[in-house]
Amino acid sequence: MATPFRVGVAGPVGSGKTALVDSLCKALRDCYSIAVVTNDIYTQEDAQFLVRSQALSPDRIVGVETGGCPHTAIREDASMNLVAIEDLEARFDPLDLVFVESGGDNLASTFSPELVDLTLYVIDVAAGDKIPRKGGPGITKSDFLVINKIDLAPMVGASLEVMERDALRMRGDRPFGFTNLKTQAGLATIIDFISYHAAAEPVALVP
Repeated sequence: MATPFRVGVAGPVGSGKTALVDSLCKALRDCYSIAVVTNDIYTQEDAQFLVRSQALSPDRIVGVETGGCPHTAIREDASMNLVAIEDLEARFDPLDLVFVESGGDNLASTFSPELVDLTLYVIDVAAGDKIPRKGGPGITKSDFLVINKIDLAPMVGASLEVMERDALRMRGDRPFGFTNLKTQAGLATIIDFISYHAAAEPVALVP
């Protein structure tokens, strides 16, 4: 049984993690065999959102209730997530791609390398244009930084130019991109990034 490529999606509460996973599943599900594991502290709200949105068939979406710090469940003790992935692998063979969405956490959130192969970190413009320069492992060490909700910049007085400048300074050569997931703006860049690292053929987005 081949091991699926695992993509971790982390970021603060409300930044757009679930919306990103939803968009990625819908864009890629006709090309790859996909499953999702979501993390919430006390509920399975994110998993239920994906089911209602019909991102994938319900049996391919598993919600993990961590019951504590969301960081612990993806870093120090990832056993609940690993068990969920193993169960999905057993039920869906072959499984090409697994998205692991963390619970909402702070800028220090990181995934265990035993849990995922690639990390996406999502922040949103509405939280202020100072966020990239605050640093933290999510900003500086993630494989791809997603700066989401660019449509809200004028409403909150945030400068995308400032965010771009600070992201370049904080991340060096590590890539980042701007998105508006309501319109799918910027999604193609993330798909290309995932496809490249998964050693898969690039996928053309279907309008």
